[in-house]
This record gives sequence, C-alpha cells and structure tokens, in this order.
Amino acid sequence: MQKLDFGEKLEDIVRQDTRYDREAYLFLRDALDHTIKLRKKAKEPDQHVTGQQLLDGIRQYALKQFGPMVPTVFEYWGVQRGQDFGEMVFNFIRVGIFGKTETDSIEDFKGGYTFHDAFVAPFLPEKPPVHTRIPAPAPAEELL
Repeated sequence: MQKLDFGEKLEDIVRQDTRYDREAYLFLRDALDHTIKLRKKAKEPDQHVTGQQLLDGIRQYALKQFGPMVPTVFEYWGVQRGQDFGEMVFNFIRVGIFGKTETDSIEDFKGGYTFHDAFVAPFLPEKPPVHTRIPAPAPAEELL
C-alpha cells in the first residue's frame, strides 16, 4: 500500500470536512511552524505545542501575514473562532499529519481570545481625550 503525501492527505480532509477552506489548513501548518520557531527562539524546552500556545502563535502569525484583513480572510476560509482551529488540528491528527499526546484534547482550543479582541481591536483608533467644552462666544449684538 502506497503512503499518501501531505497534499493527498489534505485533499482527503477537505473532501471529508467541507467546513474549512484548503488554504486555512495550509495557514495552520505554517502557523504551527511559526509557533515552534518562536518557542525555540525563547529557548522553551518542550517541543510539544499545546492548543493555547498554538492559538497564540496563530494570532501572531495571522496579524503578521494579513494585518487588519485577518477577520475577512478567516471568514472566507470558514474559520470563526479558535475552536475551529482545534477542529482542523484534529483533522490533521486523524490522517496522521500532526501527532498528539494523551493529554491533548479539542477542549484545549476553547477559551483563549475572541477574534474581535485579537484581530479587530488592535486596529481600532484610540479614543480621543475628553476635553472640557468651552462655551460658544455670545453673539456680537449681545456684547453691545
């Protein structure tokens, strides 16, 4: 029996689970690589990435790649919340692309951040300072 390569396994996933666009899976794989590099740079000893660590890496990588367009891109891909990335991770695990430990669970991807807080709020303008209103000058005829 011939072993399937990444592309073939990904096509199987997308065919079986139509919720997410193929590009979302490619982004997820790249975001995992980004997260691992960040952990190595920080000299974190454990190579295993938890769900919450991956979500943080996804946040950072998405902002770097797409800036304020992240919500639009994710919506196009069918990704609406962090748990969607968990579903995609477990699709990768199911076909043997990603591995997991006994303690890994889809529940690891719940909570974290809202997409608004992570991808919209950083681009909102700061509120202008509140100034005391200065009364309008009296009409000229009242001054006479």
